[in-house]
Amino acid sequence: MRFPRTFIFVDLSGFTNFTETNGDRRATKLLAEFRAVARAVASERGVRIDKYLGDGLMAVAVEQVDGITFALELARRAETVCAPLKLRMGIDTGDTMLFEGDDYIGSAPNLAARLCDESADIGVLIPSEHIDELPEGVSASPHGALKLHGFKNPVEVSVLTGRPVIAERNDTSELWTRQPFLN
Repeated sequence: MRFPRTFIFVDLSGFTNFTETNGDRRATKLLAEFRAVARAVASERGVRIDKYLGDGLMAVAVEQVDGITFALELARRAETVCAPLKLRMGIDTGDTMLFEGDDYIGSAPNLAARLCDESADIGVLIPSEHIDELPEGVSASPHGALKLHGFKNPVEVSVLTGRPVIAERNDTSELWTRQPFLN
Protein backbone atom coordinates (compact mmCIF):
# COMPACT_ATOMS: atom_id res chain seq x y z
CA MET A 1 0.00 0.00 0.00
CA ARG A 2 1.37 3.39 -1.03
CA PHE A 3 0.70 6.61 0.90
CA PRO A 4 1.96 10.21 0.66
CA ARG A 5 4.63 11.51 3.03
CA THR A 6 7.18 14.31 3.12
CA PHE A 7 10.77 13.29 3.82
CA ILE A 8 13.42 15.61 5.23
CA PHE A 9 17.07 14.59 5.23
CA VAL A 10 19.47 16.66 7.33
CA ASP A 11 23.24 16.43 7.63
CA LEU A 12 25.81 18.42 9.60
CA SER A 13 28.18 19.58 6.88
CA GLY A 14 31.83 19.31 7.92
CA PHE A 15 31.24 17.16 11.00
CA THR A 16 34.07 14.72 10.22
CA ASN A 17 36.62 17.54 9.96
CA PHE A 18 35.17 19.19 13.06
CA THR A 19 35.66 15.95 15.01
CA GLU A 20 39.23 15.58 13.83
CA THR A 21 40.09 19.20 14.64
CA ASN A 22 38.20 19.54 17.93
CA GLY A 23 38.20 16.02 19.32
CA ASP A 24 35.54 13.48 20.16
CA ARG A 25 34.32 15.19 23.32
CA ARG A 26 33.49 18.50 21.66
CA ALA A 27 32.01 16.73 18.61
CA THR A 28 29.81 14.57 20.82
CA LYS A 29 28.60 17.66 22.70
CA LEU A 30 27.74 19.44 19.45
CA LEU A 31 25.93 16.37 18.11
CA ALA A 32 23.93 15.98 21.33
CA GLU A 33 22.87 19.64 21.18
CA PHE A 34 21.89 19.29 17.51
CA ARG A 35 19.75 16.24 18.26
CA ALA A 36 18.08 17.97 21.21
CA VAL A 37 17.11 20.91 19.00
CA ALA A 38 15.90 18.55 16.25
CA ARG A 39 13.74 16.61 18.73
CA ALA A 40 12.24 19.83 20.11
CA VAL A 41 11.40 21.26 16.68
CA ALA A 42 10.00 17.91 15.48
CA SER A 43 7.79 17.66 18.55
CA GLU A 44 6.48 21.18 18.08
CA ARG A 45 5.70 20.62 14.39
CA GLY A 46 4.21 17.12 14.56
CA VAL A 47 7.09 15.68 12.54
CA ARG A 48 8.62 12.31 13.39
CA ILE A 49 12.36 11.76 13.39
CA ASP A 50 12.46 8.37 11.74
CA LYS A 51 16.15 7.69 12.29
CA TYR A 52 19.45 9.29 13.10
CA LEU A 53 22.15 8.79 10.51
CA GLY A 54 25.41 9.52 12.34
CA ASP A 55 25.65 13.30 12.15
CA GLY A 56 22.33 13.59 10.35
CA LEU A 57 18.74 12.44 10.44
CA MET A 58 15.73 11.48 8.40
CA ALA A 59 12.40 12.98 9.42
CA VAL A 60 8.92 12.22 8.10
CA ALA A 61 5.90 14.52 7.97
CA VAL A 62 2.34 13.70 7.02
CA GLU A 63 1.79 17.24 5.69
CA GLN A 64 4.34 18.98 3.46
CA VAL A 65 3.79 22.33 5.20
CA ASP A 66 4.84 20.76 8.51
CA GLY A 67 7.93 19.20 6.92
CA ILE A 68 9.03 22.51 5.37
CA THR A 69 8.37 24.39 8.60
CA PHE A 70 10.39 21.78 10.52
CA ALA A 71 13.32 22.11 8.12
CA LEU A 72 13.50 25.89 8.12
CA GLU A 73 12.92 26.21 11.86
CA LEU A 74 15.60 23.58 12.54
CA ALA A 75 18.02 25.45 10.27
CA ARG A 76 17.32 28.70 12.14
CA ARG A 77 17.72 27.24 15.62
CA ALA A 78 20.77 25.17 14.67
CA GLU A 79 22.72 28.23 13.48
CA THR A 80 23.97 28.96 16.97
CA VAL A 81 23.89 25.43 18.42
CA CYS A 82 25.86 23.89 15.57
CA ALA A 83 28.23 26.76 14.77
CA PRO A 84 30.61 26.73 13.01
CA LEU A 85 28.91 23.91 11.09
CA LYS A 86 25.98 24.39 8.73
CA LEU A 87 23.11 22.05 7.96
CA ARG A 88 22.51 20.50 4.57
CA MET A 89 18.86 19.64 3.85
CA GLY A 90 16.80 18.01 1.15
CA ILE A 91 13.02 17.60 1.11
CA ASP A 92 10.69 15.63 -1.13
CA THR A 93 7.04 14.67 -1.01
CA GLY A 94 5.57 11.64 -2.71
CA ASP A 95 4.01 8.25 -2.40
CA THR A 96 5.97 5.68 -0.45
CA MET A 97 5.64 2.23 1.05
CA LEU A 98 6.59 1.05 4.50
CA PHE A 99 8.84 -2.00 4.24
CA GLU A 100 8.90 -4.49 7.14
CA GLY A 101 7.36 -1.87 9.40
CA ASP A 102 10.39 0.38 9.75
CA ASP A 103 11.85 1.43 6.40
CA TYR A 104 10.37 3.68 3.72
CA ILE A 105 10.71 2.60 0.10
CA GLY A 106 10.16 4.89 -2.87
CA SER A 107 11.44 7.74 -4.92
CA ALA A 108 10.57 10.48 -2.38
CA PRO A 109 12.96 9.39 0.41
CA ASN A 110 15.68 8.63 -2.15
CA LEU A 111 15.33 12.03 -3.81
CA ALA A 112 15.29 13.88 -0.47
CA ALA A 113 18.54 12.13 0.51
CA ARG A 114 20.22 13.04 -2.80
CA LEU A 115 19.09 16.65 -2.50
CA CYS A 116 20.57 16.79 1.00
CA ASP A 117 23.89 15.61 -0.45
CA GLU A 118 23.82 18.44 -3.01
CA SER A 119 22.57 21.25 -0.76
CA ALA A 120 25.89 22.39 0.76
CA ASP A 121 26.25 26.17 0.38
CA ILE A 122 22.93 26.35 -1.51
CA GLY A 123 20.18 26.02 1.10
CA VAL A 124 17.18 23.78 1.70
CA LEU A 125 16.41 22.02 -1.60
CA ILE A 126 13.08 20.66 -2.84
CA PRO A 127 11.99 19.45 -6.29
CA SER A 128 10.15 22.37 -7.89
CA GLU A 129 7.36 20.21 -9.29
CA HIS A 130 6.66 18.65 -5.88
CA ILE A 131 5.91 21.87 -4.03
CA ASP A 132 2.30 21.56 -2.91
CA GLU A 133 1.92 24.43 -0.45
CA LEU A 134 4.43 26.68 1.24
CA PRO A 135 4.02 27.84 4.83
CA GLU A 136 3.29 31.52 5.31
CA GLY A 137 6.59 33.43 5.36
CA VAL A 138 8.41 30.92 3.09
CA SER A 139 9.30 31.31 -0.56
CA ALA A 140 10.80 29.01 -3.18
CA SER A 141 13.37 30.30 -5.67
CA PRO A 142 14.20 28.22 -8.74
CA HIS A 143 17.78 26.93 -8.60
CA GLY A 144 17.87 24.99 -11.85
CA ALA A 145 18.32 21.35 -12.73
CA LEU A 146 20.62 19.01 -10.81
CA LYS A 147 21.88 15.66 -12.05
CA LEU A 148 21.49 13.39 -9.05
CA HIS A 149 23.04 9.98 -8.49
CA GLY A 150 20.53 7.22 -9.18
CA PHE A 151 18.10 9.42 -11.12
CA LYS A 152 17.99 9.13 -14.90
CA ASN A 153 16.93 12.71 -15.64
CA PRO A 154 18.06 15.99 -14.07
CA VAL A 155 15.68 17.29 -11.40
CA GLU A 156 14.50 20.90 -11.37
CA VAL A 157 14.94 22.14 -7.81
CA SER A 158 14.06 25.20 -5.79
CA VAL A 159 15.70 26.70 -2.72
CA LEU A 160 13.42 27.35 0.24
CA THR A 161 14.01 30.55 2.19
CA GLY A 162 12.25 32.62 4.78
CA ARG A 163 10.96 32.19 8.26
CA PRO A 164 7.73 30.24 8.58
CA VAL A 165 4.97 31.90 10.56
CA ILE A 166 4.42 29.34 13.28
CA ALA A 167 0.87 29.01 14.47
CA GLU A 168 0.40 27.41 17.84
CA ARG A 169 -1.07 23.94 17.68
CA ASN A 170 -3.46 22.61 20.24
CA ASP A 171 -4.34 19.03 19.40
CA THR A 172 -6.31 18.62 22.62
CA SER A 173 -8.65 21.59 22.16
CA GLU A 174 -11.72 19.40 21.70
CA LEU A 175 -11.12 17.72 25.06
CA TRP A 176 -11.78 21.00 26.85
CA THR A 177 -15.09 21.62 25.14
CA ARG A 178 -16.80 18.22 25.47
CA GLN A 179 -19.29 17.39 28.16
CA PRO A 180 -17.94 14.89 30.66
CA PHE A 181 -19.34 11.39 30.43
CA LEU A 182 -21.78 10.75 33.26
CA ASN A 183 -23.56 7.56 34.28
